Amino acid sequence: MTKASKVVIVLVVLAAVMAIAAGVSFFRGGVSSQGNPSYMESMAAREVRHMAIPADARKQQNPLTGSPQDLKHAMLHFADHCAICHGNDGSADTMIGKGLYPKPPDLRRQPTQKLSDGEIFWIIENGVRFTGMPAFGGQHGTQEDSWKLVEFIRHLPQLTPEERMEMERNNPKGPDDREEEQQEEEFLKGGAVQQKAGSEHHH
Repeated sequence: MTKASKVVIVLVVLAAVMAIAAGVSFFRGGVSSQGNPSYMESMAAREVRHMAIPADARKQQNPLTGSPQDLKHAMLHFADHCAICHGNDGSADTMIGKGLYPKPPDLRRQPTQKLSDGEIFWIIENGVRFTGMPAFGGQHGTQEDSWKLVEFIRHLPQLTPEERMEMERNNPKGPDDREEEQQEEEFLKGGAVQQKAGSEHHH
């Protein structure tokens, strides 16, 4: 039996396992996205994803050197584009993240951290079908930006409180956030004007 034939058989078996697991999940929870995939479903999905990533892509090494500038750039990029689902700390403890099926992984934990640089890069560039992970390749920057994100994902387990606070300042702002910021700015400007007027009156 050739290697290609073995791969096909493994893929067919995994697809069958996923179909059975998905069927069981469907009959238990219907189309609701509030549940979590079963262990068997998650394991089969990880194996299929692994085999779907080309071998040469999995072997790629991050060409960047991990400079502080690259890490800072990636941190702000992550805050602006990725944190809405993954959270600033990579935990996926967000409103959107908790509402997806399957839930985004906790990027700080072993299932993600043990992936090769090439696998993480490929996932960022190409996305993952049947999940909430979109393909960012060619849409939100260059391949260099994606490699910087690989570096930042490696850094997530060591994220400091100061870095997280800086990320929060760079998260996308909704209408309510922008209105609150405008009100605060107007209040501060008004206070400064009043203070100046009071100072002039005193003299």
